[in-house]
This record gives sequence, structure tokens and C-alpha cells, in this order.
Amino acid sequence: MALSVAQRIAEAADLVTVALDALLPRAEGPEQRLTEAMRYAALGPGRRLRPFFALETARLFDVEERPVLRAACALECIHAYSLVHDDLPALDNGDTRRGRATLHLAYDHATAILAGDALQTAAFEIMAHPDTHSDGSVRAELVRKLAVAAGARGLAGGQMMDFVGVSDDLGAVARMQRMKSGALIACAFDLPLTLAHASEAERQPLMAFAQDLALAWQIRGDILAAEAGGPALARSESARRKVNYVTLLGVGQARERVDLLADQASAHLDVFGDQGEILRNSVDFVLDRRQQSP
Repeated sequence: MALSVAQRIAEAADLVTVALDALLPRAEGPEQRLTEAMRYAALGPGRRLRPFFALETARLFDVEERPVLRAACALECIHAYSLVHDDLPALDNGDTRRGRATLHLAYDHATAILAGDALQTAAFEIMAHPDTHSDGSVRAELVRKLAVAAGARGLAGGQMMDFVGVSDDLGAVARMQRMKSGALIACAFDLPLTLAHASEAERQPLMAFAQDLALAWQIRGDILAAEAGGPALARSESARRKVNYVTLLGVGQARERVDLLADQASAHLDVFGDQGEILRNSVDFVLDRRQQSP
């Protein structure tokens, strides 16, 4: 019996959690606090959607599980580090993450900064290891793509744009969101496509799927935040120059944009026929557009 999207996501999360547990360091002595904090951030609860996308893309091309699982673990380390730093008082000043205290509150600010730094470097240590791929040139390309996704042209650049604020222009907001959230999601597809030596014709629909889904996901997050916070949040966002699709379009039009992007994302996978069913079904599940059976 075929697994549902929810079951495949849970299966991917379990695989990555077990693999990360083995890959992340344990230590005794003065550095033990650092390694414990790294593990608190990376092994905590979460759906691990980026690894799910990586593993599902790999299945489309019959890529061996070990290299893509290690690549997915590296990507998850980058994601975990970004959340740790994003929650710091200098940025979003978060107090909870995934139902638990944020790392700087569970430990302290200095430990959170160092744990984020160490998770980032752990990602590249994992990716560059010969166990990820026997061909050094393939490993180098994986490292390069992860670095671009995490750096000034990706995640970090998008975070900077969000921090300083962008103009009241949908194009500028879309660019920020594609960098801030979309870069790592796109990387989840790009890494297995690199391992598969996929052609441009095979890459294009999956990368387009990733970009549309990532933007829809971010807009939905802004909608949920606006609905939870109400007018007070809207005023706060405006005062802090936090511009997004909801502040520019309103909740109703933002919802319409999510539906448009979700439909576009699904259509990109038509070229894969039945093989793309799990990824296609993941759109509604990830965006929670309608109730799905587990």
C-alpha cells in the first residue's frame, strides 16, 4: 500500500533525525555545552520538509539514498543554524521555536551564537566528506550550491533585506522571500538533481515547483501571523517597516496569490506524470489548503 504524503514526510523526518544524531558531535569537557546546544537546535521537533523534498526528488531519479540523506542532513544543519540566529534579540527576538524555548533562552546568547556558527560549519563538513560522494568534483558542486543558497545571494541576503526593510513593491517583496525562505527550499531540490546529473529539461520544472511553493508557503505564513495578531500586529509590522504580501495586498488577495502559486507549482510536475504524485500532493498538505487524511 502506497504511503500518504503525511507518512512520507514523517518517514523522511525519522531518517534525517537518526542520521543527524549520528553525524553531530558529542563531547565532554569545556566544549560539551556547545555540542549539547547544537543537538538541541538540530534534533528538536520539526517536520523536516526540506529533507523530505530532497529525498522525494532523489526518488524521481533513482538516486542512491546515502548521498542524498547526507546532503539533506547538511541542509537541515544550515536551516537549524538560521533559526537559532534568527531568534536572537538582534533579529526577531523569539522566545519559542517549535513548542520549546529558543536556544538563547534555553542556554544563553553566546552559546546560541556559537552553536549556530558550529551548525553552519558542520553542514559543510558533512557535505565535503567522501561518504557523501566518491567523486570530489560532485562534492565540490554540492558544497558550492549549499553555500550560495545560505549566503549573501540566498538566505543571509534575504534576512538582511527583511531586517532593513524593502520598498512597497511586490517585486521587491517576492525577491526577498525567494532569497530568505526560497533559497534553502530550492536547494533541497537542487542537491539531489546534482547527484542525479539531471538535464536542464529535467531540472527546470522541479526548480520552478520549488520557487512557487516556497513563495506560497511564505505568504501563507504571513497570513497566519496577521490573522493571529490582528490589527495590533499590522500596526507593529507597519511601524517596523515589515513589508510583505499581506501588508501590501490584504489577507483576501494574499490568499488568492497563495492559491495561484500552489496551482502553478502543481502544474510544473505534470511532466513527471504519476511519478510526481507525492510531490504534487505535498502542495496542499504543506500549505494546509484543505484537510488531508494521514
